[in-house]
Amino acid sequence: MNLTLTALQTGYRDGSLTVRQLVDTIQQRCEQTSDYNIWIHRLSQAELEPYLQHLEDVAPDSLPLYGVPFAIKDNIDLAGIPTTAACEAARHIPEQSAFVVNKLIEAGAIPIGKTNLDQFATGLVGTRSNWGACKNSHDPEMISGGSSSGSAVSVALGLVTFSLGTDTAGSGRVPACLNNLVGVKPSIGLLSATGMMPACRTLDCMTIFALHSDDAHAVLTIAEGDDPADAYSRPNPFANSPRHYGHQNGPLKLAVMKQEQLEFFGHEGYAQCYQQSLAQIADSGIELVEVDMAAFIEAARLLYEGPWVAERYLATQPYIDQQPEALLDVTRTIIGGGAAPSARDAFSAQYRLKALRKQAQAVLDSADALLTPTTPRPYRIDEVQADPIRLNSHMGHYTNYMNLFDLAGVAVPTGFTDAGFPFGLTLVGEAFSDRRLLSIANRLQQLFQLPLGAKQAEYQALAAKPSGGDLRIDVVVCGAHLEGQPLNWQLTERGGRLKSKTLSAAQYKLYALAGGPPFRPAMVVANEGGTAIEVEVWSLPSSEFGSFTAGIPAPLGIGKVMLEDGSQCSGFICEAAGLAGATDISHYGGWRAYLADRQK
Repeated sequence: MNLTLTALQTGYRDGSLTVRQLVDTIQQRCEQTSDYNIWIHRLSQAELEPYLQHLEDVAPDSLPLYGVPFAIKDNIDLAGIPTTAACEAARHIPEQSAFVVNKLIEAGAIPIGKTNLDQFATGLVGTRSNWGACKNSHDPEMISGGSSSGSAVSVALGLVTFSLGTDTAGSGRVPACLNNLVGVKPSIGLLSATGMMPACRTLDCMTIFALHSDDAHAVLTIAEGDDPADAYSRPNPFANSPRHYGHQNGPLKLAVMKQEQLEFFGHEGYAQCYQQSLAQIADSGIELVEVDMAAFIEAARLLYEGPWVAERYLATQPYIDQQPEALLDVTRTIIGGGAAPSARDAFSAQYRLKALRKQAQAVLDSADALLTPTTPRPYRIDEVQADPIRLNSHMGHYTNYMNLFDLAGVAVPTGFTDAGFPFGLTLVGEAFSDRRLLSIANRLQQLFQLPLGAKQAEYQALAAKPSGGDLRIDVVVCGAHLEGQPLNWQLTERGGRLKSKTLSAAQYKLYALAGGPPFRPAMVVANEGGTAIEVEVWSLPSSEFGSFTAGIPAPLGIGKVMLEDGSQCSGFICEAAGLAGATDISHYGGWRAYLADRQK
């Protein structure tokens, strides 16, 4: 059974599937995969019943996630169900669901259970749990990745449509790579952390695992939202909103690290997959530029070698101080190191991090996104158990810096090794570039056309536009919409970008209209004595052009404006009747010069 959103919604609409039929099938699948150690608590039939009854009298089209099954990492609260963080001593039963979980349930989603994880979300391997090592969905002898191990495997094996994980050092990306999934590590604060047990409070993100970028985007749209109860919650800017799910016009440019900086720790399969992935991306017309990743690599080491481990100590202090035996030896060893750093260490590391972030900015500015391997290599479960700390550190080589630098990331599958094991890359961008990254991920998935999850379904064509496919319209402005002027926000909030500062053809007059504030000019075609007027050309997403023009008050409207190079673009024009009481200011050559003269 295909559990993608499209497949489920189609089945519900045409009557070929009911929610109860789906849940029964999922329960059977869960029994068949019980040896993968996916669940810490799977909801019983009695615990599922309220969610099923809630949907019985609801039309499938009335809720965006109607009857969609999902899994919850067991450091995130579901009301009435124990939360443990894979530590029995931490077990408690929350009265309320996490903010994000509640939003998903209100949208019609059905929680199937709480998933296994590296204890207290400390680890990138999925083996640090009293509930057993979570096995990889493609090869049970291999690690699943952590700490969000069960969340990833539950999606890959077709037990749920999507799942929630968390990410401090890579826990929402590494398991996605190792299980052939899309993993969204949103901008910090985009998804509320209310109801989530922290690992590092200042760095934690709730994450989403899905089979492809369309499903991930749909879930993100529902899950996001500013939460007054979460001090780290941040409102989503317009340019990252669901209705701006596209990418800039023109060729796509991705930054990749220098060859000499790559590290696969001896894994030829992943090294080969990386080079093959880049070659296929380049052949598709995407430009790849090499950049120096030294600042990112150094920052990654700060997460565990620096004072941030003190945050993990703070989060688990009631247990590590009073019940140290409740923690696994490896967890206690890592978190115990958090008692040592001093305030001096913390400030020193902050200073170094700030300097590294400054160095990294040039890399981030050089391309539309950064593209790296998600993780250097996979390991067998027995290898990690024999050398748990050193091999775990390898897994975060390409991920540990991201939250320290306040970046967004999307892990996307791009291939399989010759042995049939999944490989993937991660797209990295500035905070609140989530939709842009998802759009690029969409394009990569359409390029590679891989099967979904662990043999769950063949490649499924995606519905959302790939990056570069979002049509944009050029708009000429000459007054209050110029950069730095009072109405410029009407362009920038819609994803507008300044393309050029130029002049109109020498056939216009400029008038200062009566009224205000805001004070506005009008540019009109001159019957005689015209001049060139200072203008700016802004690029606006076509999807936003209508709402922008609808807000233009009379006597202004949109028409064609000729520029000095002879090209024509949409721009502001004025009805002749609107010039009553207006002042001819053409001799200033532009609105800014006129305003400057008025202020003398």
